[in-house]
Amino acid sequence: MSPIVRTLLVCTFLVASPPGVAESPGCPLSAEMLAGTPELNAGGLSPHFRAWLADQGYDPFHFARGDLEGGSFGGRQSAGQALRHQPVVFVHGNSDRAAGENSQGPIGWTAVIRQFLAAGYTPAELYATTWGPADPEEAGNQVHSADHVQRIRSFMEAVLAYTGAERLDVVSHSMGVTLARRAILGGNLVGHELGPPLTERVDTFVGIAGANRGLTACFFARHLPTCSDRDGFFPGDASVWSVTGLSHFLRALNSQSGFEGTHVYSIWSRADQLIGLGGLVYGKYTSRIPGQDGEKVYDSDPYGHFCVRDLSARVQLEMVRDHQVP
Repeated sequence: MSPIVRTLLVCTFLVASPPGVAESPGCPLSAEMLAGTPELNAGGLSPHFRAWLADQGYDPFHFARGDLEGGSFGGRQSAGQALRHQPVVFVHGNSDRAAGENSQGPIGWTAVIRQFLAAGYTPAELYATTWGPADPEEAGNQVHSADHVQRIRSFMEAVLAYTGAERLDVVSHSMGVTLARRAILGGNLVGHELGPPLTERVDTFVGIAGANRGLTACFFARHLPTCSDRDGFFPGDASVWSVTGLSHFLRALNSQSGFEGTHVYSIWSRADQLIGLGGLVYGKYTSRIPGQDGEKVYDSDPYGHFCVRDLSARVQLEMVRDHQVP
């Protein structure tokens, strides 16, 4: 892969990892932040949840992602384990994975899950699966496909059925924001019927560093599938009067609002080095979710694209648990 293409990929939500490392750069966390947080065993879904998934016919989705270290997380230890909190489903971004560690520190949702565990949640209430290839060399080929959307939606439905909860919370990052929004919206996606909206089953939706209005970096990488004007992040073309040509997927997604759940929040940073331009796309902040109830915005380092996820774990917790923006 040439240096030019690699640079363009980074600007379009691809993960700047060393060759062959299919992980996002971790955000180094201070000892103070980690104090009191339990170690995370990212060994995958619990045996009890795996057995339930197999019994219910979910095996074709391979939610456990046994092919990846840290490919999944969550599940009861036994049938009688009670839940004290609504379950939370975490949806990662392009070429990331559910959880794990690399030489730079925690990756995926590891740092965030640790904070939720420290606040009294259990693995029976926290769920994540890897929806993509977890390979930065394949990131340019990732689009908002019906397969990705269906996988995420089916995982949400499985968690609801498995836990018996009336509602769940969804916390998403990067490309996972737009994928999760579409999964909740339901309906028909390129001839694939997803089912009715899950709006009534979602209490809180949190979108972190999403690109709901596309990415201006895609002007320089229009040939990449992930930047397509059909199911990618193309932001459209500006004229004197208007902006036209926004990705068909994003245009349809943003034509409605308030469907993500009862409480909808965004978390983003003007220092996000992957979205760039202070988060602006044609004068509007791309990480804001249409109709959102509130937001937490950061203005400077270290709140880059990945650190804004990891360092805002306590903000996410307050949004989910207390419906408040600290």
